[in-house]
Amino acid sequence: MANHSSAIKRIRANDAKRIQNRYFHKSARTAIKNLRLTADKKAAAGLLVNVSSMLDKLAKRNIIHKNKAGNLIGKLTRYVGTLK
Repeated sequence: MANHSSAIKRIRANDAKRIQNRYFHKSARTAIKNLRLTADKKAAAGLLVNVSSMLDKLAKRNIIHKNKAGNLIGKLTRYVGTLK
C-alpha cells in the first residue's frame, strides 16, 4: 500500500481516469458498430462525422494510437463511399 498521501491521491486519480477512458473507448466501438450496420448512405454519412470526431479525440488523449484512429477512419470512409 502507498505510504504517501500524494501516492494515494495518484491511485485514486488513475482509477477515475481508467474508468473514464474505458467509457470513451467503448462508446466509440459501439458507434463504429452502428455505422457498419447502417445501410443508408445519408444516415451513414451523418454517423461518419460523429465517429471520426470520437476517434480523433481518443487519439488526441492517447487512449488509442493515432495510426489506429487513422486506419479506422479510412476504412469507415471507404465503407460509406461504397454505399448506395
